Amino acid sequence: MKTIKQKEPDIRELTKAESQVMQVLWDLGKGMVNQILEKFPDPKPAYNTVSTIVRILEQKGFIGHKAYGRTHEYFPLINKKDYTRSYFRNFLAGYFGNSYQSLASFFANDGNLSIKDLEEIQRTIHEELSKQKNTRRS
Repeated sequence: MKTIKQKEPDIRELTKAESQVMQVLWDLGKGMVNQILEKFPDPKPAYNTVSTIVRILEQKGFIGHKAYGRTHEYFPLINKKDYTRSYFRNFLAGYFGNSYQSLASFFANDGNLSIKDLEEIQRTIHEELSKQKNTRRS
């Protein structure tokens, strides 16, 4: 068994296809191309398509592999939380000028959030405020 070391990932936005493969790998933890392919909904992409995307993700530093002869087992090098955080920060900067207030205002005024949704967001914010206030007092 040979382990291939990979460079640190450049956390940039993934394409839709790359994101789909990463979602599967994050759920599986590790897997061969055929195991990744099994997790795709029908109609499934071609094996070669998934294999190509996996190699691209490896070149970009998002995944690594362990070689077992000619077979490779792939695994994420970046966790989902770190990618999500980076993606969201880029999204916030690109669409809302790094303003959480603008983001909150957008959702509050969008009309697609129910009163229940808005109350849940408010409750979550109040809980976080309480935690941060208690941490500062300690």
